[in-house]
Amino acid sequence: MSRAFVKEDDGFVPPGSFGLPPRDDPRFDAAAARALIEAARDGNTPSAESATGYRWGEPRLHRHVRKLLAAAEALPEAEQDLRYIRVARRFLG
Repeated sequence: MSRAFVKEDDGFVPPGSFGLPPRDDPRFDAAAARALIEAARDGNTPSAESATGYRWGEPRLHRHVRKLLAAAEALPEAEQDLRYIRVARRFLG
């Protein structure tokens, strides 16, 4: 069978698609925070703002971003994504 007709689920999420849970899901704000930080790291903040309905720096998301930042900073130095850490700090600033 041609590969054109084979669906492969490799976890790829198209740009601008953030795999967010429904808005009424209690996990939505945490997922929105992650989407905004990851999009900012990749230079795509507007699409995350559109997808989440939150603007950059939204105070409601600060606690989630602080958790993401703490986890990113806790990684061994060689594994840290310095751009991710920088944008997370900027979100909180």
